[in-house]
Amino acid sequence: MLTEAASIAQGRAINPAPKRIPDLLDHAASLFPERVAVDFLGRTWRYGEIATMVERAARGLYARGLRKGDRFALCLPNTPYYVILYFAALKLGAVVVNLNPLYTERELEHLIKDSGARMVALPDIAAIHNKVKPVALAHGVDTLVMCPMGKILPAFKALGWAMFKRRDHARFAKDGLHIDFCKLVAKAPALPEIAVSPDDLAVLQYTGGTTGVPKGAMLSHANLTANAAQMLDHLGHDIGTPERILGVLPMFHVFALTTVLNFAIEIAAEIVLLPRFELSQMLDTMRRKPPTIIFGVPTIWVAMINGIPKGQAPDLSHLTACVSGGAPLPLEVREEFEALTGAVLTEGYGLTEASPIITCNPIDGLIKTNSCGQPFPATQIEIRNPEKPEEIMPLGEKGEVCARGPQVMMGYWQRPEDTAKTFTQGALRTGDIGYLDGDGYLFLVDRIKDVILCGGFNVYPRIIEDAAYLHPAVEEAIAIGIPDQYRGQAPKLFVKLHASTQVTPEELKSFLLDHVSKIEVPKEIEIRASLPKTLVGKLSKKELVEEERLKREGASKS
Repeated sequence: MLTEAASIAQGRAINPAPKRIPDLLDHAASLFPERVAVDFLGRTWRYGEIATMVERAARGLYARGLRKGDRFALCLPNTPYYVILYFAALKLGAVVVNLNPLYTERELEHLIKDSGARMVALPDIAAIHNKVKPVALAHGVDTLVMCPMGKILPAFKALGWAMFKRRDHARFAKDGLHIDFCKLVAKAPALPEIAVSPDDLAVLQYTGGTTGVPKGAMLSHANLTANAAQMLDHLGHDIGTPERILGVLPMFHVFALTTVLNFAIEIAAEIVLLPRFELSQMLDTMRRKPPTIIFGVPTIWVAMINGIPKGQAPDLSHLTACVSGGAPLPLEVREEFEALTGAVLTEGYGLTEASPIITCNPIDGLIKTNSCGQPFPATQIEIRNPEKPEEIMPLGEKGEVCARGPQVMMGYWQRPEDTAKTFTQGALRTGDIGYLDGDGYLFLVDRIKDVILCGGFNVYPRIIEDAAYLHPAVEEAIAIGIPDQYRGQAPKLFVKLHASTQVTPEELKSFLLDHVSKIEVPKEIEIRASLPKTLVGKLSKKELVEEERLKREGASKS
C-alpha cells in the first residue's frame, strides 16, 4: 500500500512473532525428525540427527568456556559444520561472527580483533589455518575448533581427501588452543538452563558501509527470524510441504544466512549444500537433487547463461521460486536466464543492516523492468531527502531509500556515532538513491556508497587502495567500481607513481594478489600522471566514475 502523495510504501501487514533462532531448528526437528535437513555432496543428515549434533556441540562449547554474549567466529565454507556450530553457539546465547575463509590474514585480524572473538571454528585446511592461527595468538582467542573435512565427505570423496590432499591438511598441535570437532562433541555434561531472549544479539555481520572500514552490524535473534518469516509470507510456503533449497551461496554472507539457512530451517526444507560455486558441480547437483527453491546472485545466472549449451539446461520444472539478490540484476541477464531455463527469475533488494531483505518482486505477480520490487511484509520503505533526511520526498521523486521493519539491525557493534548517523527518525538509511512509483515498486538509481557490489559480495575500495599503498612505487591510489557482465561490478584501480619509479599494471596486479582477496583484485589498473582532487586537496573519485561512464556510453554507441 502507498501513502498518497508521499514516497512511503508499506508491505503486507503481518506481525512475525519474535523468536530465538534455535527455536526454528527445535520446531522442525520435533515435527520432522526423519526428514533430510542437509545434503552435502551426496551425504545426508536428518533433522533429528542435526538437532542431536547441535545439542552435543553446545555442550562441548560450554565445557570449553563459551558463555552467553561471548563472540564465536565461524571461518567456514558451506559444510554441515557451519549449520551445527551456528545453532550450537546461538543455543548458548553466544554471538556468531561470520568470517569469509578467503579473507587475507590482515582482513581476518581486523574482524577478530574488533569483535573480540573468544573462539574460532575453521576447517582443517592448511591455507586457512595458517592465516587464522597467528591472528588468534595475537588477539586473545582461546580456542580453535578444527573441523575435519574428511569426516563429513561421502566415503569415496573422504578416501580421495585422505590420499591425495594430504598437503592441504592443517597440521596442528594437541594443545590448549586447538580442539578437534569430533572430540568437542564426544562427551560433555548436560547444559544448565540458559536464558536467551529473541531481543538478544545473535550475529555480528561485518559490512564496510560508507567508510570502507568494516563495521559489525548487530543482528538480533528477532531480526533474523523476522526476515525468515517475511520470506515465508512472501513466497507463501508452508512447513508441511517438503522443499529443497540449493545451498550454493556461502552462509557466511547474510543473504545466504537468511535464505539458505534460517528460512530453510523455518520451513523444514532440505538444504543441498555445496562448499563453493563451481558451475559443473552445481549443475550435476541440480540434476541429482532437483531444487524447488534457488537463491542466487547475478554471477551465478551469468555463469549458467555462458556455460550451458542450448537445450542442455537442467530441468527446473520443480522450481517454485528463483530469487536473485546481492547485486543489481541486469534486464538482459534475467531475460536470457528465463529463455535458457524456462524459470521465472525475481529480484530482491536489501543490505546487511536489514538482515538483509527489504524488498522483492512478487513471485506470481507483476515484475516491473529495472525495479527491485515492493516492500517485504511488515516493512516500510521511505524516500527521504539526502540533504535533509527528516523530509519525505514527493511520490516519484528521487531520494535516499530508508527502511523500517522488524528485520532492521540493533546498531553497529561498539560504534554509537556510526549507528546514530545511519538512522533518521528511526528509519534505516541505506545510502542508496531511488524512487517509488504509484504501485509501491522501488527503483534504484544510484549508490551513495562507494562499495563495489562484486558477484554478490561487498568489495571495499579502501581495502584495495590500502593494499596498493604497500607497493613502494605507488604514491596515490583510487579504486572504483566499473560494470562487469559476469559479476555486476568489478574493481578498477587508478594509481599515480612516485617520481623516478616504474611498475606495470601487470606487476602491480601480481603484487596485489598477495595482499587482497581474489575478488578484490582489480579487473583493470590504470597508471596516470595525476589523480583528481577536491579543492581542499582530497583525492576525488567522482571524476573517474564519470569518465568511465562516458567511455562505456561511447563504446556502446560505436
